[in-house]
Amino acid sequence: MAPGRIKKWFKSLGSDSHRARQSDSSDLAPAATKAAAAEPSDLVGDVASPIPNHIEATPQETTSSGPAYRLDPEMAQEYMKNIKRFRILVMGRANAGKTTILQRVCNSTEKPEVFDGKGNKMDGAVVQGTLTRGYHNIEHELVFQSNPGFVFHDSCGFEAGSTQQFDQMRNFVVDHGAATKVNERIHAIWFCIPMTDYHRTVTAAEQKFFNECDTGHVPVIVLLTKVDALYLPAFEGLLDQGVAIAEARERAVEKQGELLERWLAHIKHELGKCNFPPKGYVSLQKMHQESADCSALMQWTANVLNEEGLQRLLISTQQSSIALCVQYAVQKTLRKRMELGFVERLQVAAKDLEYDLLGWFPNGVVAGE
Repeated sequence: MAPGRIKKWFKSLGSDSHRARQSDSSDLAPAATKAAAAEPSDLVGDVASPIPNHIEATPQETTSSGPAYRLDPEMAQEYMKNIKRFRILVMGRANAGKTTILQRVCNSTEKPEVFDGKGNKMDGAVVQGTLTRGYHNIEHELVFQSNPGFVFHDSCGFEAGSTQQFDQMRNFVVDHGAATKVNERIHAIWFCIPMTDYHRTVTAAEQKFFNECDTGHVPVIVLLTKVDALYLPAFEGLLDQGVAIAEARERAVEKQGELLERWLAHIKHELGKCNFPPKGYVSLQKMHQESADCSALMQWTANVLNEEGLQRLLISTQQSSIALCVQYAVQKTLRKRMELGFVERLQVAAKDLEYDLLGWFPNGVVAGE
């Protein structure tokens, strides 16, 4: 939706609200019921997805230790005033496709700029040298100029069993999960498991993390990456069954989906037994294509956040889908205003409503005429 059309739509709500106040609430009940049905779990089907929706994004009902962390409303409002960027820790094995995913999320093909823990930009040659030696610091901030609203931290893979690396990662999660300076806090963790290693999806490293690392109120989402790698074993499996090559090619995609569903069920079963299981699972494929869709990843990250202010920050920062901005604006703001109006018979202040709705959209869209 073009910025001008969004603005016109919001402005039209002013005249619509006047007519709505003159109508009986029963006249608007069907619309409210429809909006109420648009919960995040139902919205997944509205985003473009190359594989079945029940595989693409699956909510996890289990929770981490203790009750869900929620701020007092007044504290949450003050907290959100001081947050400038959405901060994510990305974890997983080497060659899990982490950088490619971040590029798709930020709509970029460039390498990120790297800043040290004090906000100083690091020299490109120094950064390249450390990467060549296979070393990087979890404290370093990765920022893409195409979307500086995101700050990423990349954790070294600890599948080799390095106790020191694991302790560094856990200390980082604890320190930045509740940092005194709100702009240093991490808001979500993406844990990548590549399907190129589908025979060893849950190793001792994954079990160690989900058994020993309590991330507190910071939600962890498992990302099944490089799902495309399952196509070849699906194709070869059909050939082994005696299926002709032409037919195997036609059926390979469906078989790939079956393999993905099987391995996803295995991963959920194994991690579900851990002390601190993930909050959700999202599978990603074709991330090497610039047109790859990250809507499901954005939606489920928002869905597992405990505070609406953080949801608003994430949705307005992401550039994957304006449709997500519209969906959350309607669900979280317009729907609540309508329900409150039905109960309290309150008038809708068009300007206030427009301001609240626009808060779910990127700044560039909000400023557009």
